[in-house]
Amino acid sequence: MLKQFAALLCLVVMLTLTATAQRRVPTVDDLINVKTAGGAQISPDGKFVAYTVGETDWKQDAFVTQIWLANVATGKSLQLTRGEKSSGNPQWSPGGAWLAFTSNRVGDKNQIFVISPEGGEAMQLTKAENGVGGYSWSRDGKSIAFTSTDTDQKAAKERQDYLGGFEVVRKEYSYSHLFTFDVAEALKAPVAGTQRTKGKDFTVGSASWSPDGSKIAFSATVNSDLINSGTSDVYLLTLGDNSVKKLVAQAGPDNNPNWSPDGKWIVFSSAMGNPKFFHSNSRLALVSVDGGTPRSITDGFDEQPQFLEWNTDGIYFGGLQKTASHLFRLDPATGKFTRVSQPDNLMIGGASFTKDGKQIAFTAPSPTSLSEVYVSSVASFAPRKLTAMTDQVKDFTLASREVISWQSKDGATIEGILIKPADFDPAKKYPLLCVIHGGPTGIDRPTLLDARYYPADIWAAKGALVLKVNYRGSAGYGEKFRQLNVRNLGVGDAWDVISGVDNLIAKGWVDGNRVGCMGWSQGGYISAFLTTSSDRFKAISVGAGISNWATYYFNTDITPFTIQYLGDDPADDPEIYAKTSPMTFIKQAKTPTLIQHGEFDRRVPIPNAYELRQGLEDRGVPVEMVVYKGYGHGITKPKSMRGVMLHNLGWFNHYIFGEAKPDFAKPDLPKKEEAAKAAGN
Repeated sequence: MLKQFAALLCLVVMLTLTATAQRRVPTVDDLINVKTAGGAQISPDGKFVAYTVGETDWKQDAFVTQIWLANVATGKSLQLTRGEKSSGNPQWSPGGAWLAFTSNRVGDKNQIFVISPEGGEAMQLTKAENGVGGYSWSRDGKSIAFTSTDTDQKAAKERQDYLGGFEVVRKEYSYSHLFTFDVAEALKAPVAGTQRTKGKDFTVGSASWSPDGSKIAFSATVNSDLINSGTSDVYLLTLGDNSVKKLVAQAGPDNNPNWSPDGKWIVFSSAMGNPKFFHSNSRLALVSVDGGTPRSITDGFDEQPQFLEWNTDGIYFGGLQKTASHLFRLDPATGKFTRVSQPDNLMIGGASFTKDGKQIAFTAPSPTSLSEVYVSSVASFAPRKLTAMTDQVKDFTLASREVISWQSKDGATIEGILIKPADFDPAKKYPLLCVIHGGPTGIDRPTLLDARYYPADIWAAKGALVLKVNYRGSAGYGEKFRQLNVRNLGVGDAWDVISGVDNLIAKGWVDGNRVGCMGWSQGGYISAFLTTSSDRFKAISVGAGISNWATYYFNTDITPFTIQYLGDDPADDPEIYAKTSPMTFIKQAKTPTLIQHGEFDRRVPIPNAYELRQGLEDRGVPVEMVVYKGYGHGITKPKSMRGVMLHNLGWFNHYIFGEAKPDFAKPDLPKKEEAAKAAGN
């Protein structure tokens, strides 16, 4: 018996070693090639779940999304849409006979299509001249409303032909308006739709049909300029005569209106008159369809509630709870809410409901799995997985992920995600790489996998710890925490990052002489602040980061953001702009810095990058700046994403791991056949 047990033990060990040996460290291309699931939409009868799968198309250098369908009973999935163009935003018809979606597969403009869940060819429903934005089915399934711009393409072409291309800044806007069409007619041949709202008084955002189909509630801003996001109000369109009535007119944004089941009330997302809405909690509020004073119903929820559904059980919304996210049920009469989803660390995506409100579908990732599609009963929450997206990475050597916390300089409790090598040994000292999210009201969560910008799993496999810091201002921790960096940007954020580094050094896990830092957008700004105000880091990467708040303010497309965080403009309060700007501390900068920026970035205009680069160069600090051609604030194509990740790998591999310094201007390129193989072509 003992011999048999020993033989069995030997076999288990051999199988384990073999499985481990077969695992490999993912390459940059492996990471970019990982497919992602999202947008789960359960059919009205609960038999199917439509969801999107995003994948990489190296041939056309694009991330392409297609729609898949899962059978809830069997768990089997099939691909519904195909082709070089993306298909997205799936929505079931109320009866479940059709699945609608949008795609630019015809004429390169987004149009609405429908396809049967049983398969077959998709049918085009719209031929909107300027394409389709958002859309929604009427409750009886007979009509669809959509938004489209009113741009006069003919007049625009005539002007350009005569005067060349130009734009008068903040004088020329495209206005989005509501259109409707009869589905039965559109099934015969695509239609342009009937325009329901017109003019230049507002531009339409989201919209929702009344239960009886006679009205549409919608939100709208005075124009499409981001600086006017706070002007969003709620309106009511009566389809019988196309009359429009403003229901909600108060300071701060009011948007995303949805109807009560009885058609008497409208729930919407609201700042409730608070003009400092960038860092304050939003609310869910109610207003009567007859008008009146809006009433907030989520004052007791200390985060940003995201409306999902209003049915006979009450209002359902989603919300962050630190790094978790959950589904909540709200009594609209009392404002009392209860959490529906579990366990505590669940990270639920937006949920969709069956017609009777008893079943939901959603997506959720975890520290050990990619985002998967789940279904569950609402009454007895017990998620059942329908997809197997994580199988893609089963052969990769991946790091572990966990939530840790520490005290910052001023005593604030800060959380972060610690990414450890698969063979982590607490007795060893590791290099540390800090990754800082954007926002500032973004959040990092313990999810698999890091496949964009910063390849954490590759660094972990090389023997590094990676710390993602949810610095003050991050979402998920309540309004007070989100406001801790108001008039303290950069300064307080730096406390949080450096204290996180110190915490890991104190544990004996980190070699303090081999610490790097990187981030994009607000994370790039914090990295820039650290590169000029601190000597704690061996190397830093600044992605699309602010270097001078005054330069930023006068150039950005979203100036109210700056005012709400810093309190005034740079002419009236130069001291706060100096206190929070990396360039103020440029004379003490010593840290080798890589700067990455999109050529046409309007959110963080590229002068910020040039200013930091020149300031560092003038003081003899090692600096490289890479401009990604054709991009705005984010990098949106696979080949350039490959470039971003390889540039970061080369930079930190040199300064942290002692490898040869990369020559970004003359990189080593694989042979064509090797490149084709890596890209899966």
